[in-house]
Amino acid sequence: MNFKDKKADDLIKLSKLELGEFLLEKAEQFETQDFIPDDPISIPHMFSKNGDIEIAGFLAATIAWGNRKSILKNANRLMERMDFSPYDFVVNFEKSDEKVFQGFVHRTFQPEDVVCFMQALQQIIRNYGSLENVFAQSWETSGRPDNLKSTIIDFHNTFFDIPHAQRTRKHVANPSRGSAAKRINMYLRWMVRSSDKGVDLGIWKRLPTSVLSIPLDVHTSNVGRALGLLERKQNDWKSVAELDKSLRYYDSKDPVKYDFALFGLGAIEGF
Repeated sequence: MNFKDKKADDLIKLSKLELGEFLLEKAEQFETQDFIPDDPISIPHMFSKNGDIEIAGFLAATIAWGNRKSILKNANRLMERMDFSPYDFVVNFEKSDEKVFQGFVHRTFQPEDVVCFMQALQQIIRNYGSLENVFAQSWETSGRPDNLKSTIIDFHNTFFDIPHAQRTRKHVANPSRGSAAKRINMYLRWMVRSSDKGVDLGIWKRLPTSVLSIPLDVHTSNVGRALGLLERKQNDWKSVAELDKSLRYYDSKDPVKYDFALFGLGAIEGF
């Protein structure tokens, strides 16, 4: 079916089969390397070593809210302050390095938050070897459930298993409190999904794409509701679970590929 000239009202009336074809077409349209330069995923794409990709991606995803130009500018500033060697910087971080982050601000993410992140990431690397291991071990020991809600909760608790300011906790999502965990789910998509199309990085091998959840934001949720994929009004974890279920109907092995379709329709095409 040709969807090129379809208007929004026409799309809402599509059958399930037609909607699946439309979503696949849009996912393939937007999951190209042209997507990278204006997206926070461009930050981990700066690196070739897995350790750097993990750390750079996690920090870029952490500050991925607000104006996209501001996100990219500040994420690049973070990398510059870490001498564009994020893994080595974290592993060797010392008290004297805290001054490097003086004056860094991205909305409510401030120097004391960055320092806490350096300390938490350093402890995770020392205890687990990598960020992949801390997520994968939690998922595996919890019985390999079909989603990562409990794993993300475990990660939040593990991350803050160091002295920290209470204010910093809000910068790592906790679905046990209803959070949609948009930025963590986006980070997991980057790390887990195949790099074959050149967008997601696919460096993690211990988690299957089938357990990933949609990075729910204003664009994906509004488009999801407009297309009848989501009924719940709040953008919380219950909405993530509802939209996941709808998208897994179309592809149970790689449901979050449709993130490209929903986000592209909303943020780029103004659907």
